[in-house]
Amino acid sequence: MRAADSDREAIAERLRVALEEGRLGLHEYDERLGRAYGAKTYGELDDLLSDLPGERALPAPRAAGESVAAPVAGPAPVAAGGERAAWLMETGGPWLKVALILTAIWFVSGLGGGFGYYWPLWVLGPWGAVVLFQIWQGLATGEPARAAERRRRKEVERDARRRAKREDDAGRELPEA
Repeated sequence: MRAADSDREAIAERLRVALEEGRLGLHEYDERLGRAYGAKTYGELDDLLSDLPGERALPAPRAAGESVAAPVAGPAPVAAGGERAAWLMETGGPWLKVALILTAIWFVSGLGGGFGYYWPLWVLGPWGAVVLFQIWQGLATGEPARAAERRRRKEVERDARRRAKREDDAGRELPEA
């Protein structure tokens, strides 16, 4: 039976949990993750979890003609909003910071003899148009979710490196005789 993208995502999540628990090394996690995203059948996905404890993550293959309820896919609304907000700050944050700095400079320089025209517009206008286009394209293509997944992977890898370093450091300590 052919696997769906949601099945591959579920396996990737199980592998991430196994890495966090210390059941998989970073290299093995990376190798299995690549195989998970390249898998075409439930059998290929089941092989990735066969030596890990826990419930089976995939539904059993169904008989031909058996009705199937549509799975609920995607993150919870709160998580989606959090992902979107983080991605928006990542995309538009630099523009916002520069806008605040230039506006403060414009304001301070205008205190002495009148504010004149808003000259930061020459920098902020074109750049803002580009940022708005990037945001529009990103929201249309689902970039916030992909960026959140990249952040999660980096966090898992960082935690695994820290855990490996701690274990390595603990192994190097010699017991005092």
